[in-house]
Amino acid sequence: MINARLATPDDLAVLVDLYRNLEKEMLDLHSMWPLADGLSEPVDESFAEVLEDDDALVVIGSVSGYPFGFLLARVESMLPQADGERIGSIRLVFVELEARQVAVGEAMRDLAMDLLRAQGISKFDAHVLPGHRLAKNFFEAGGFSARSIVMHHDDNRE
Repeated sequence: MINARLATPDDLAVLVDLYRNLEKEMLDLHSMWPLADGLSEPVDESFAEVLEDDDALVVIGSVSGYPFGFLLARVESMLPQADGERIGSIRLVFVELEARQVAVGEAMRDLAMDLLRAQGISKFDAHVLPGHRLAKNFFEAGGFSARSIVMHHDDNRE
């Protein structure tokens, strides 16, 4: 049975383990990920702060009660000309390889979006690394489309 629920402080160890697996996967795609796109170290403290933040949520996805993934989203302000409208930004999403293709990610994404909609959010972003075709396809299947690409240059990188 696939399930998605809000994470609690009791889930911190599980979240850190899942995050470390996400970090390994993202490092293969881009060395900047843990420096610019991941969570601040120590990760357990970052998760604890997010769990207390009214403008953020963390969802745990499970199969038959066993946690296989997490999603972290934040509510962010748009520019002043948006008249106070805010956007739901899915910053991190990860599902263990063995649980992909069974709708764990979809359950987490849908719950997060439903919870954000309940707060009046109607616009959503999802952050995906270039080259991460599976993540791009996952979000496109959920109705997302690209609206921005961040380009990067590093003078210290060969």
